[in-house]
Amino acid sequence: MPTYHRRTRVDAPLEAVWEFHSRVSGLEALTPGWMGLSIERIRGPDGTDDPDVLEAGSQVKMSLRPFGVGPRQRWVSRITERRREDGRAVFEDDMVGGPFRRWVHTHEFTADGGGTIVDDAVEYELPFGGCGAALGPFARVGFEPMFRYRHRRTKELLEGRS
Repeated sequence: MPTYHRRTRVDAPLEAVWEFHSRVSGLEALTPGWMGLSIERIRGPDGTDDPDVLEAGSQVKMSLRPFGVGPRQRWVSRITERRREDGRAVFEDDMVGGPFRRWVHTHEFTADGGGTIVDDAVEYELPFGGCGAALGPFARVGFEPMFRYRHRRTKELLEGRS
């Protein structure tokens, strides 16, 4: 299964980086405008709407319309894991409805002196069976600008350079 990976060091403490990525406002701030993101509903693991923190079991229903072209693509993301240990924090989300056959995104944050290493890994599978599998490695062409933006924007916002 194809995997995309990107790692960046942010000159901000682990706690600040973790808190920023634990809220839907972080997702909104890190999604490039050209993706046309619209958050439609956020539901916590206990069924409450708009929780402050995206805990394991939370779901985010959203839609995307990249470059304003074509119909909106629906996407439901579910937080499947969220844990914080000494000097390290991880959360994982998967797609329970959307354009990919499989999407698992692991967000890992590791303290590094006064900064934090931000590590994104995405395991994905495109739709369309064998044809999608053959094209899977080329999907990184689409992921690269989005994740480059996300990591650059994380640095700008958390290092105070926006």
